[in-house]
Amino acid sequence: MSPQPRRLTDVGTAAVQRKLSPWRIGPGDFFDDLERLRTLFARLIQGDADGVAVVPAASYALSTAAANVSASGGDRIVILADQYPSNVYPWRELARRSGATVVAVKRPDDGDWTRAVVEAIDERTAAVAVPNCHFMTGAMIDVAAIGAAAHHVGATFVVDATQSLGVLPLRVDDIGADIVVAAGYKWLLGPYSVGYSWTAPRCRDGRPLEQHWAGRQGSEEFANLTTYTDAFRPGARRFDGGEASNFVLVPMALAALEMVAEWSVERVAATVAPLTTSVVKGAQALGLSVHAKQHAAHIVGLKLPAGLPDRVVESLAEANVYVSVRGDSLRVSPYVFNTDDDVARLLEALSAAL
Repeated sequence: MSPQPRRLTDVGTAAVQRKLSPWRIGPGDFFDDLERLRTLFARLIQGDADGVAVVPAASYALSTAAANVSASGGDRIVILADQYPSNVYPWRELARRSGATVVAVKRPDDGDWTRAVVEAIDERTAAVAVPNCHFMTGAMIDVAAIGAAAHHVGATFVVDATQSLGVLPLRVDDIGADIVVAAGYKWLLGPYSVGYSWTAPRCRDGRPLEQHWAGRQGSEEFANLTTYTDAFRPGARRFDGGEASNFVLVPMALAALEMVAEWSVERVAATVAPLTTSVVKGAQALGLSVHAKQHAAHIVGLKLPAGLPDRVVESLAEANVYVSVRGDSLRVSPYVFNTDDDVARLLEALSAAL
């Protein structure tokens, strides 16, 4: 979870006060900021705004994706072992409903997740749902190669980009994804409970998770809301979460995506990559190893042969150094607010804690 930028705090405070005068909130306010949000997210992934849905969580978008996959007994759903649970439970539920089998690909000895996933895809595969960056270790996955394998057998391909979007470039046309999902509260700097999904044109006529009024054609005309219709608004807007036009969170999410756009993903990656490299070199000098040889520019998992000491996270926190334990890895994830001095303090605290 990213620290909240001061700009968002200011925007959020003003947004909370806005409801003191709700009569100033007009029909256009339910839609205009959402359209701006779609446009900003679409630019980030180099897709089209019509394909963007604004959702309350990555799990919401992934559940929508799973609900629209056709599967039956004998089919397979391919995921990674130990991937983030929001991208596991929807597929387990699909398997329970359909009789399909979830195949969780284990980390191979050589660390090549991409090859292992591609080898697990066959003509029985109904869906492949993976991240492009493993949340525990930062291990990179070649989603373009996996997407090509998935489409070769007619499988739906879903990418959870939560762990990297905002730091690593992503172009939807290059990876061939049917659906790309991202929570907004991590590297997109946004508030909790705002996330995004992009759906390829071939999948936009699916069934939404909710049947809310704002997703229907003509919902902008408040005088005619009881002119009920089964027709949806164009593109992926049908997949928006209910009350997506949240008048507090949406302005904050807009400010966050504007910041990411101002900084540019490429500049963010160029800023954090040297910090991560310094972390790796210093940690190796202390006897730690890197869990994933091909790790992201902003996430690295460190480990010891005998395992991590008890209370290592607490010991580091006492030195005002904050990291996470995920599985058997100590996950370190620098960002643009970190400096070389921060890396030195991390390594000094690690040396004392080990």
